[in-house]
Amino acid sequence: MSLHGHIVELQKRHDLLKKEVEQEQLYPKTDERKLLELKRKKLKIKDELIKLQKTDTH
Repeated sequence: MSLHGHIVELQKRHDLLKKEVEQEQLYPKTDERKLLELKRKKLKIKDELIKLQKTDTH
């Protein structure tokens, strides 16, 4: 997979996690552990995206 393809795939995963976080927050009894885990995954992907995008522009 090319670098650009990898970036696109990570962006899709990040968007899906964002939607999952939003959905989880809609429940009156939000599972805080699940929410925290989703946010951690989302942040990890975002960090990787930033790193890859810097590599892609140089």
